[in-house]
Amino acid sequence: MRSESGLSLISALWITTVLSVLATQFLYSIRLEQRTQANFADRTKYYYTAKAGVEMAIAYLRADETGFDSLGEIWAQPITNQIDDGIQIGRMLTYEATIVDEGSKANINTMDSDTLNRLLEFVGYQQDVNLGEEEQTLAQQIEAAKPFRTIPDLGRIEGMTEQLLYGDATVTTQMVSDFQSATTTGTNAFSSTNGLEQGVIGGLANYVTVYSTDKNTSADGQQRVNINQADAEQIRQIEPNGQTIFEMDEAEAVIGGRSYDDIGDLLDASAVSDELFDQIRDRISIDSEEDSDRININTADEEKLRDLDGVEDGISERIVAHRDQNGEFDNVDQLKDVKLITEEEFRNIVDRITVVEGETIEGLININTAPAEVLLLLPNMTEEIVQAIITRRETPPEEPDPSLEGIEGNPFQSITDLLEIEGINMNIFKEIAGRVTFRSHGFIITGLGIDANGKTVAKCDSVISRSGGEIQFKQWRYY
Repeated sequence: MRSESGLSLISALWITTVLSVLATQFLYSIRLEQRTQANFADRTKYYYTAKAGVEMAIAYLRADETGFDSLGEIWAQPITNQIDDGIQIGRMLTYEATIVDEGSKANINTMDSDTLNRLLEFVGYQQDVNLGEEEQTLAQQIEAAKPFRTIPDLGRIEGMTEQLLYGDATVTTQMVSDFQSATTTGTNAFSSTNGLEQGVIGGLANYVTVYSTDKNTSADGQQRVNINQADAEQIRQIEPNGQTIFEMDEAEAVIGGRSYDDIGDLLDASAVSDELFDQIRDRISIDSEEDSDRININTADEEKLRDLDGVEDGISERIVAHRDQNGEFDNVDQLKDVKLITEEEFRNIVDRITVVEGETIEGLININTAPAEVLLLLPNMTEEIVQAIITRRETPPEEPDPSLEGIEGNPFQSITDLLEIEGINMNIFKEIAGRVTFRSHGFIITGLGIDANGKTVAKCDSVISRSGGEIQFKQWRYY
């Protein structure tokens, strides 16, 4: 009996122990489940908090009615606000949001090889001197892999390192000077424009994008004329402020001078195309008498020049103007030196012409938002010019401008405003005119959901475009 009682007691103790363990495990599981549910609820709440920041940023962009985009506008400032918890009464959730203009960066998909090589050198890339003849440089591999959908896709390129892509390379005064020398003449880029002589610079991801886009329209919203595709009548309709630039014969000369790689090439176009010259060559001379069958291009007036087939009011005027400015022609071939357009005319129409087909144009750099590093990638840029651009856009105008009310600085409102910058002559302007803009339509919005301790709990990145008039989401990522 005692033995049986002992076994019963031991069994009871074991059962009690097992039940206690099971109860403890069950309670732990319940607490764990409750904690998981609470964490999930918090993550969900903070996700929508971060998303609220994105929506607020979009509201800022929708309210932006200026014809330009600059760092002095409200949308460019960090956004911080709170929303109701929705579950816990009286509790507020904090969000922060930032809007980054992708036009402030260089587009890796449209960047030419020379610019890419300079940028790679700046972020610390050193080409292997032992590279075989059949092996590609990093720049060549990037060129071959275009187009990229995202910047992290660059990480798949053989030879691309985390340091090159995301930075942490120490920049020295010599590296800065080398970059400036590779870009143009001069020394010590960034010493004044960005305050960098020695320190840490970013990688490619800090300076490049795949999202920069702009409407292919003029400042007044008119579709630009593609000088590589437009017919003569469309070219004639390029009339800034009602001013006729091209007569019909000049419009035909624009067509005869195709193909244009850039809009600046129009400044070098001849009023007398090869086709027209071949057509009139047997009817012109530089020393014939008035009663000769040939027309003396050194003495003929505009009316006499119009006797030549294909030469009308426009080209005849330009021939006489060229002769008055430069003296007589030494030979008939010099007739092709007569320019199709003057610098003043180019300045007036530069925002109305394009060589890009379509309603949008990719890869333009916004001169109102781009940092010094990106501006220096433009052709013929020097430290002094870049500094002048940045000073101009950050300094309020001497006389109040009603159109800039509530906006800090003095942003560029047209491409031709660049000609007001000391150091930018027409030769430089024609090289950069087709590469820059003063507005943007591609942005990245980052929204953060932040807890009471200031810790970021959720993050949303949204790539948006407003080139179609309405805000369009191109990509969405949640962390």
